[in-house]
Amino acid sequence: MKKTIQEFIYYLNVERGLSDNTLNSYQRDLYSFFTFLHDSEIFEWTQVKRTHIMKFLMYLYDKGRAPSTITRNLASIRSFFQFLLQERVIREDPSTDLESPKQEKKLPEVLSPDEVDNLLDQPDQTTFQGKRDKAMLELLYATGMRVSELISLNVEHVDTRNGYILCKGKGEKERIVPLGKIAIESLIDYLSKSRARFRKNLSEQALFLNHHGRRLSRQGFWKIIKKYAEKIGIKNKITPHTLRHSFATHLLENGADLRAVQEMLGHSDISTTQIYTQLTKKRLKDVYSKAHPRA
Repeated sequence: MKKTIQEFIYYLNVERGLSDNTLNSYQRDLYSFFTFLHDSEIFEWTQVKRTHIMKFLMYLYDKGRAPSTITRNLASIRSFFQFLLQERVIREDPSTDLESPKQEKKLPEVLSPDEVDNLLDQPDQTTFQGKRDKAMLELLYATGMRVSELISLNVEHVDTRNGYILCKGKGEKERIVPLGKIAIESLIDYLSKSRARFRKNLSEQALFLNHHGRRLSRQGFWKIIKKYAEKIGIKNKITPHTLRHSFATHLLENGADLRAVQEMLGHSDISTTQIYTQLTKKRLKDVYSKAHPRA
């Protein structure tokens, strides 16, 4: 049985050109399955039934393995049995129609309004870099944009007079997102007093520039926000989407319409936006637990 696993790994390596990490993952999963079968006195792949696979998945569950790990093991087993079927080692695939365990959606990390205020107040606005950083952070929180959308903005996409930006999202889909007063003021301050200091080429249209006068990269922005988060002790709570998640959650907490938030975020499916309603419910429950004398 072990020899057949090795032949499968060789096939994945030569025929499909998978990476070493992926090959190791397949091998680890299948050896674990092989050991379980051997302990159950199954010594041939032709003896494996659907119930054996189900028992193995339950065994992983009882050991406290995460749903994602169990799903990956099942995927490895399915691929392996497809290989055995193809090689005519078996006549029927016992893994057919087995369902993967449902994975719980991890709720995104969000900042409190006070933490957002503290983060957005960190850039030193007496410097050109501080003015740029302030405008970027204010714009992210004001619009809920993705970082990739922020750095792809051109000057022409911003209308500070009427208070909106034209955002290009996934699949080049365009949407118009309103801007708040503070974000507008920060953008005007950056455009009028700072951007020209970064620009090296007069034809450069990127809104946010780095010290070389080129469009700021995602990695460049990530370093900037981590620096400010570290200063106020929230480094572990920051991800590239933290301000986007906080934007959506705070809007819903204050009574915003779910459809409007969906449109501003650029979600094609409202079920993606609904995860933020779970966050608001969780926060209400936490507040109740801490504040109510009989909670």
